[in-house]
Amino acid sequence: MSSFAEMIENITPEIYRSLKLAVEIGKWPDGRKLTQEQKELSLQAVIAWEIQNLPEEERTGYMGTLECGSKSEPIPNLLFTSADTRH
Repeated sequence: MSSFAEMIENITPEIYRSLKLAVEIGKWPDGRKLTQEQKELSLQAVIAWEIQNLPEEERTGYMGTLECGSKSEPIPNLLFTSADTRH
């Protein structure tokens, strides 16, 4: 049997899409439910394939740049003016 790395190298884009969909919906294309072990191994294979074949922003789990939301423009307070608040 080949190693996990060799198996990842043999995954085609079609197999990748099938594995990813199976993990997302919890079923194989024929309708059988994935076992917990199958989910875990399939997700590991999807992530490993993505690392080798997709840019970072297209990979599973990518969240973009993580900047603090407070650096964006402030949202105006529509209920109270600053004179109405007591600090």
